[in-house]
Amino acid sequence: MVQFGSAQPAGRIEDRRFLTGAGRYVDDLAPADALHAVFLRAPVAHGVIDELDMTAARAMPGVHLVLDAQALLAAGVTLGMSAIPATNADGTRGATPERPTLVRGVMRHLGEPIAMVVAATIAQARDAAEVIVLEYRDLPVTVVMGQGADIHPEAPGNRAYDYALGDVRGTAQALQASAHRVTVEVVHNRVFPAPLEPRAVFAEWDGARLHLCVGAQGVWVQKSELAMMMGLDPSAVRVTNPDVGGGFGMKAMPHPEYLPVAQAARMLGRAVRWTSDRGEAMLSDNGARDLVSLSELGFDEHHRITAYRCTVRSNLGAYNSEFGQNIQSMLFSKVLTGIYDIPHACMTAQGFFTNTTPVDAYRGAGRPEAILAIERTMDAAARQLGVDPFDLRRANAITAFPYRLVNGETVRDGDFRRILNRLQVEADTAGLAGRTAASAARGLLRGRGLASYIEAILGDPSETAKVVFRPDGMVELHVGTQSNGQGHETVFTRFLAERTGVPPERVVFVQGDSDAIPKGGGTGGSRSVTVQGSAIHAVAADITQAFAAFLADEMGEGVTFDEGRFGAPGSNLRLTLIEAVERARAAGRDDLMAHTRTIRLDGRSFPNGAHVAEVEVDPETGQVTLDRYTVTDDFGTLMSPQLVEGQVHGGMAQGFGQAICENVVFDAQGQLLTGSFMDYAMPRAADMPRPRFTTEPVPTATNPLGMKGCGEAGTVGALAAISNAVADALAQAGVGRVDMPFTPLRVWGWLNDARVRALVDL
Repeated sequence: MVQFGSAQPAGRIEDRRFLTGAGRYVDDLAPADALHAVFLRAPVAHGVIDELDMTAARAMPGVHLVLDAQALLAAGVTLGMSAIPATNADGTRGATPERPTLVRGVMRHLGEPIAMVVAATIAQARDAAEVIVLEYRDLPVTVVMGQGADIHPEAPGNRAYDYALGDVRGTAQALQASAHRVTVEVVHNRVFPAPLEPRAVFAEWDGARLHLCVGAQGVWVQKSELAMMMGLDPSAVRVTNPDVGGGFGMKAMPHPEYLPVAQAARMLGRAVRWTSDRGEAMLSDNGARDLVSLSELGFDEHHRITAYRCTVRSNLGAYNSEFGQNIQSMLFSKVLTGIYDIPHACMTAQGFFTNTTPVDAYRGAGRPEAILAIERTMDAAARQLGVDPFDLRRANAITAFPYRLVNGETVRDGDFRRILNRLQVEADTAGLAGRTAASAARGLLRGRGLASYIEAILGDPSETAKVVFRPDGMVELHVGTQSNGQGHETVFTRFLAERTGVPPERVVFVQGDSDAIPKGGGTGGSRSVTVQGSAIHAVAADITQAFAAFLADEMGEGVTFDEGRFGAPGSNLRLTLIEAVERARAAGRDDLMAHTRTIRLDGRSFPNGAHVAEVEVDPETGQVTLDRYTVTDDFGTLMSPQLVEGQVHGGMAQGFGQAICENVVFDAQGQLLTGSFMDYAMPRAADMPRPRFTTEPVPTATNPLGMKGCGEAGTVGALAAISNAVADALAQAGVGRVDMPFTPLRVWGWLNDARVRALVDL
């Protein structure tokens, strides 16, 4: 295992703060005298507002302000939120209808914010919101992709984009000529990110400058959006991001509520706060996944893949969220062909608007969906061709690097066959037959699912690190990423300590403040450790070089920094960096007290690995139990193996949730049927076996540390491994098609249908 520092696991620095209740989140930090905001939300999925009378609300006790879209426009605020359109097959941009922060005339999904009440207490704000008069006419509701009346005039047929990639004609010809063809359609159910801490924000205005404190995954996107929409110079906007109780991609982008809260603070000259409750979150937080993929694999007579074609239809919800259009198009394409050497490949992807909550990034954002599509098809092919799923994957894995993908990017390193070989041993495949027999003796079906995956690190390839030596002897480390629970404080603090010899207890970790670092990439796309780690590596080198030059007058030529101390040939003096800083301060060298470095990586890294899941299915109840789980990954050089394993465990749990129990359901009128945890099932600790985790690292050349990132990889592999395991178990009982989530009722229904078919055949 390639890693930094001691092989002994070390506890996370931030955990004591979190576990003793000393974490500080947005709701903890809001000023005590802050006013409270409450939103009136759309009660229907599609309707025209005929009357919105807020007179009575404004007269209610404690009310300071009531805002709707017209009030925001009158204040000179831009209503429309930013979004990045996909590129259509013909080179044009995807449809970009306005997404207003507050409804402008037409409600387009249940829970869309219509008006905001600001009052002295939250109870007063809620009371006032209830007396707002809302009269509306229902419009036809569309919840099925590509059907129903147009939701936006800019998107005829509700089509948002039409994306294409690869050799469409060549792939079709190769598929037609293949000795074997395997086709699998997969329904990727919509899920709700469900972070432990709901979205929250407070805003302050000092007469010239706005401060927004938000639970997010970085501050710069929020800053630029607010400055643009409020007509402020970016220098007049400060955004801070304190501790965050989970983000998973959903907190990476602005949401509609943030602008009205900020504008209210500016209009009132008072701090204004808002924290979503759980029911409100389920109505308004961005959803995730929600697509259908059709995969076609061609094989020659030797079981080598000849071609792959994937067709995707994606539900965007009622509006474009910031990254929504690109997730099931461009991001999906990043890992379209998985780990396989495929001579002909293509994909087409269409996105559609529906009268449902918008969809955006969630752990993996397009890559779990792409891997699920191809890996479900590979396991189906192994069954259809009568070959071992490990052997089929080994025979088709990429072996020669660098390898150019169908999207034009290059995978520079990896050893996919070695991963499969290690996993096959670690998963005890030799004992599968015995475990299957033991399950059968208890009346249970045992299934095994294999999934090989590759992940593409996304996000801004540049990042900044800043180190400040304070007069009190403490050392500030400023970073441009934002921890949402991943352990950044531990990893980056200890990495700086290893590179500079500064004791970790002297390092003050600074993140989430747009005034501290003018530019940063935030957290998302598994980018943090690779890009931020490289920036810290670079600034640490700058520091040691600068102090080596400073010490040359005292130590002589050839000063080096080794094992945490400066030294030079012929000099008996050995100084730590802290001692060198003290000498520089005494000498008046203030220029050495702060160091900043911005780096930019030239290439993307591609973490990869393979997962094996074994499930037991009870035919009498349909209950699916995840019995064994084994993972072998290649994350390149590891900074902290313990934290890496934790990330894989967390990703696996979220994959399990989508595969087994999570499912957002809207009825035909766009009403949410899964609006609480009574109806939306979340995985529990008792559902999860402790996975066996090993690594076979191949350090990458795409960054100076050889790291590949790991934050989303667990989910990327888990969806396909668990789905394949359930499909394998049910195939033994004659069940063909299966779709997530594998709830007891659905599984029992498929098994019962198979029993009926078997009786009819008799």
